[in-house]
Amino acid sequence: MTYAPAPVKPTDSSAPRVWTNILLFSLTFIVAVVVVPWYGLTHGYSAAAWIAFGVFLTANELSITAGYHRLWAHRTYEAHWSVRVLFLIFGTMALQNSAWVWCSGHRRHHLNVDDEDLDPYSARRGFWFSHIGWMVREYPSGVENFTNIPDLRRDRMLAFQHRHYVPLVLLTNIGLPLLVGLLTGHLWGMFLLAGVLRLVLSHHFTFFINSLAHMWGSRPYTEANTARDNPVLAVLTFGEGYHNFHHNFAHDYRNGVRWWQWDPTKWLIAGLHLVGLTRKLKRTPVFQIQRALLVMQFARAESLLARVASTAAPSRITELRQHIAGEYETFMAAVADWAKIKEQWLTEKKRAVVEHWEHTSFQLRFKELEQRLRLQRRRLRVLQAQLA
Repeated sequence: MTYAPAPVKPTDSSAPRVWTNILLFSLTFIVAVVVVPWYGLTHGYSAAAWIAFGVFLTANELSITAGYHRLWAHRTYEAHWSVRVLFLIFGTMALQNSAWVWCSGHRRHHLNVDDEDLDPYSARRGFWFSHIGWMVREYPSGVENFTNIPDLRRDRMLAFQHRHYVPLVLLTNIGLPLLVGLLTGHLWGMFLLAGVLRLVLSHHFTFFINSLAHMWGSRPYTEANTARDNPVLAVLTFGEGYHNFHHNFAHDYRNGVRWWQWDPTKWLIAGLHLVGLTRKLKRTPVFQIQRALLVMQFARAESLLARVASTAAPSRITELRQHIAGEYETFMAAVADWAKIKEQWLTEKKRAVVEHWEHTSFQLRFKELEQRLRLQRRRLRVLQAQLA
């Protein structure tokens, strides 16, 4: 069965309202902004309530980012069953639907990003729609369709969660905060902080990726879609804010690819790998990342050159144009060398006769090409500074 959207315009306000979601989002938000501060001012919150709030919020967010998103939606790594159970428990507690529904919609988003008819939360339909509006009406772009998750439908753990989602939500999302509240003797404070406020923040932190991460930030890797890199959002979303990188290299287990970029999700996955709880971590080759950065630099250098062409001396424009052309030839030569070495390496690997010294030789050649691209990026930055 294939999915074909009904002939309803994206702006059609006649789409039926989803009252369950409307009431959920409205009531929890009102309690979070009115009752939570009122209770804090009149009764105060215990240290245990604040600790539980932080632990549950972190567990929810990491279960969405490391579990729903990078493990199941994109299959960027594999995880031990115990890790998957924890992700499923706290992912359910995050109340963002079952993994089947979440991952199916997210895969459609990547396949049809920015398409106003097919992307379930297209940013081109505005902040409100991409942030929360797509969930409060039954838009054709959001119709559930599980044909794109055959791998997840074979997972018995995920199938169990999908079948029993509502009781599991009640057990985790309400039962866990109340249980901790009973154990610590701070029932209402625990429910308000670790229950309601935690849920509202967890929701909107995740929703920011669908909305703000497609509207606010830089696009260093591609301008083919609206996804942006934003370090501020990365802090709020446990590393998901490097969204331009993610949309270009979706099967990399990292979003913050630089070692210093704030991405606790990648650190969690890598840390679990050290103790044998995750494996087969997928990483984009450095050369491919450098190539994407250089392609964007060339495009922006050409744009800057066109902008200053009317004011600079013709001889200077000719000189700069020749400089850019020369750098581009160097770049294309490096790309060709990479493809040739990669082909040779794959051939040797298939024959299973690669000796240690041969493997080291290939790695050294790859490293040399990566360094060439890094140096070229520096030269282009100098050239862009001259153009600016």
